[in-house]
Amino acid sequence: MKYYLQTRWQLENNKLEYYGLRNKKNLFKNSLKLTENQVKIVKELPKELTNQEIRKVRRLINTQIVKKAALKTIPTSIEEARFCQGCVANDFIIPGIEFDEKGFCPLCQTADLHDKLISVLPVKNIISRAENSDFDIGLFYTGGKDSTYLLYYLSKVLKLRVIAMTWEIPFMSKSAKSSIENAKRKLDNVKFVTKKTSDEELRKIYKKLYLLNENTCACPSLAYLLFYPLLVKYKVPYFVGGNEPVQMLGLYYNGMAPKIAYRFSNSKLAHFLINVGRVITFRRPYKSGQLHTIMTMKQLAYGDNWLKRISSYKNELIENVVLAINEVPELLIPFKKAIKESIKTGKIPRFIHIDLAFIAGGNYHWETIKDLIIEECGWVAPEKINQGLHTSCTIESCKEYSQFQRFYYQRSKMIPFSSLEIALASKTKSITKEEAIKELKEVLGFSLTEIKECQIMKDYLRISL
Repeated sequence: MKYYLQTRWQLENNKLEYYGLRNKKNLFKNSLKLTENQVKIVKELPKELTNQEIRKVRRLINTQIVKKAALKTIPTSIEEARFCQGCVANDFIIPGIEFDEKGFCPLCQTADLHDKLISVLPVKNIISRAENSDFDIGLFYTGGKDSTYLLYYLSKVLKLRVIAMTWEIPFMSKSAKSSIENAKRKLDNVKFVTKKTSDEELRKIYKKLYLLNENTCACPSLAYLLFYPLLVKYKVPYFVGGNEPVQMLGLYYNGMAPKIAYRFSNSKLAHFLINVGRVITFRRPYKSGQLHTIMTMKQLAYGDNWLKRISSYKNELIENVVLAINEVPELLIPFKKAIKESIKTGKIPRFIHIDLAFIAGGNYHWETIKDLIIEECGWVAPEKINQGLHTSCTIESCKEYSQFQRFYYQRSKMIPFSSLEIALASKTKSITKEEAIKELKEVLGFSLTEIKECQIMKDYLRISL
């Protein structure tokens, strides 16, 4: 009888790599080193194995190497998919996802972690007024649902002086542009600042990104690059992005951030020990969030440090954005200057996370939030009725499509961000399961055939993709 390499396992050099999300007991055990003899046998699959060969690959039998009847099939549409019993995770949007004997996916099997993995940044929900700056906090503002809710909270609830920074990209949705204009009229204590990269420079970056990622998404990294000098110039003490809870949770399940990263960011002991080391070496101690700022900005300016390079935790999106930015090195000159100046003076803006679920009363329910920001900020909902996950960009579904394509066909180990986020949102009750399924079918870009939004990107790049 013939043996086969199980679906979603792929031989890469001397390792078997798994493209999927495994059950709790094997979560993140996606790489298996093989002996030279095992590599030889795997390369020859499918084949009938001799008793001697079976002994050599015994540890792989029934998991990585299986008989034909045990081969798993991957759905070709959402209609064919097997859904988790607890959320909308399924084996079409996350091919290779496993389910336990009760039919629950790994996200639901590890739900006890969801209240603990708040952010890889220090969480600070209350901000004080700044004494030595005209602004209390900077917000990267897209006009979307999440950043508009943060703008409302910071300016109307906390009554802070906010500098709202918008990177104007060619793919901003009409609803996002209208939302920004309405917010300008309604929020008196907010200074709105917009920056734009020239089309010539942006096309150079985007074309490189497309070659690497098969999409042009550089948010929010390019916004950090453009606005960090402004934060330093105005001595803004804090800055924040509009990251909702499921986005931060998704980093963990994508293998981009270990549990310790979430604990470390909010650990007073870790912060104390780092500062002890800095004081001993005659350097200024960091305030909470400053280390995260410097790490983030240095990564964009110079790439991964040696510690990140040797770790198993990778973020291919950031790595590729860094490569793309270097297509226009002149953009990095003021950015690097601002990094050096902030380190020299110690006036480093503090990169923090505001827990949207906490400030919303424990449940960041999308429809409730939409109603609130429509009333308070004049927010304009997207044209697509069921759109709730991402609301400010016309090619968001194109990013989803390309990430899905790369993962589905095993060209990338990165699970599509939106597939994790929509599943987690349904699990954490930000959206009902029925609403999430509608968004999956009608809005998000999970498709095996190219979606129409990709034409917008093609037209801007002026190339045949």
